[in-house]
Amino acid sequence: MNKAYIYVLLTAFIFGTMEVALKIGASTMDPFQITYIRFAIGGLILLPFGIAEIRRRGIRLQFRDFLELAGIGFIGVVVSMILFQLAVMNSNASTASVLFCVNPFFTMIFAHFFAGERMNRTKAVVLAIALIGILFMLRPWDVQEGNTILGMVQMILAALTFGIYTVAAKKSVQKIGAIAQTGISFVLGAFILMTITFMLGRPVIDETTENIEIILYTGILVTGGGYLFYFKAIELADAATGAFAFFLKPAIAPVIAVIVLGEHILWNTYIGIGLILAASLINIVSQKKSIQIEKVEKRRTMQRLDTEPEKPEEKTHE
Repeated sequence: MNKAYIYVLLTAFIFGTMEVALKIGASTMDPFQITYIRFAIGGLILLPFGIAEIRRRGIRLQFRDFLELAGIGFIGVVVSMILFQLAVMNSNASTASVLFCVNPFFTMIFAHFFAGERMNRTKAVVLAIALIGILFMLRPWDVQEGNTILGMVQMILAALTFGIYTVAAKKSVQKIGAIAQTGISFVLGAFILMTITFMLGRPVIDETTENIEIILYTGILVTGGGYLFYFKAIELADAATGAFAFFLKPAIAPVIAVIVLGEHILWNTYIGIGLILAASLINIVSQKKSIQIEKVEKRRTMQRLDTEPEKPEEKTHE
């Protein structure tokens, strides 16, 4: 568990620097370009771990599996992460980072309709608190300097489509594992985005040498390392423990934005962060309780099966 919490802290800190790094990169790089490059690098870093995961499970991927993973990659990389990058360009990094952290709440909504995970009272309360937090972050009655309505709407759409990506990925995650699913879908999504970038006449490799530090940081450390540490935390503990990384990120990212970019955090941002943190904490605690209840029920079932006397075989008469 100590190792798991170390991975959680590493994930939270790395993801907490993401919007700041991408905002710096956005000043000189095309949003399509930086997005496809970082997910190509990140996916390739995850791929060896994913291949090992597939081999352990003894699975042979079929053509339809790759088609499904390409579709998932399209939603996650081409749609969600392009919106994410555009939002970072059109809003403060601190605002963008916190708004994207509401994606688990959108996941709950889509899971209710498409994955059979029913919305209960706790989830409804969590969702309501998160929506109020979003309202304070947006502050539509008086938009903070550096933010734009367009940028904040883009980030909400990025979080929403990432929620769709998460639900769509659940089937393949159960089949081939989380690291394999993420690595393959990232690589395929990056390839699709690179093709779109080329077809639109946008820069594909231009300006890369001048921004090599940002490319390596966002590709290797943020996209590759961040997700790898996150999956390691889940592997050593459980999904609810890993989710603490996304609970800590809204507290870390604004501080980094203030230190590196000199952004100012106003009263509404503090309230928005507080509400989203509260919603995240309630959600994580609820998940951990559900996991513990499930483990207890499994243990009781196993004990009952072990203690039940074997039924005598029925004799057949010729």
